[in-house]
Amino acid sequence: MAVLYIIGTPIGNLGDLSRRAEETLKTVDLIACEDTRRTLKLLSHFGIQKPLISCRAANERAAAGKIVAALNEGKTVAYASDAGTPGLSDPGSVTAACACEAGHTVIPIPGPSAFAALVSASGGPDKTVVFEGFLSPKPGRRRARLGELLNTGWAFVLYESPFRVLKLLEDLADLGSERYMCVGREMTKVHEEYIRGFPAEIRAFFAQKERQMGEFALYVSGHKHK
Repeated sequence: MAVLYIIGTPIGNLGDLSRRAEETLKTVDLIACEDTRRTLKLLSHFGIQKPLISCRAANERAAAGKIVAALNEGKTVAYASDAGTPGLSDPGSVTAACACEAGHTVIPIPGPSAFAALVSASGGPDKTVVFEGFLSPKPGRRRARLGELLNTGWAFVLYESPFRVLKLLEDLADLGSERYMCVGREMTKVHEEYIRGFPAEIRAFFAQKERQMGEFALYVSGHKHK
């Protein structure tokens, strides 16, 4: 049967694309991607020209049908989300499931992940780390889920936009003031930074800025520190 490759792509620095991922993208018959414009920039950087098909969260089920049809024809297909590893707060899991159900082989091509990158640099002491991704933008649901995560006693990683990060940090300062944190902003990019400490002081650091820029990833330890 044909093969679907799940490709990990750079979260910022294009130099992080692995040699294996580059070679795979060069040899497949078709590339499915979350945003064709964004993936086209990546492919152009490496001199790769391949047919593209849109496969984003809003149309993943329908797009997965087209991908399976291509696999049924014996074509090899690569799937890449906008940045990082598909299936981690990105589309890709539905496509992989549909390909498996159709009897095709699904092979991961490991690569960058904001989750793994943040954990590696966090300095956190935790053995168990839960990946949560984006919380609900609704304040009540966000606080309720934060409470549940804090009560587990495990570390967890969240993603947040620059428009809501101060509200998230405010909730963490209120509900988990004694939890060690590491916040990564614009990871692997020119202006990347990592701020470590406790929720209130990290919120104060970012609140001093005129406006928040870039995407944020937050590591919250499961251990209380006084």
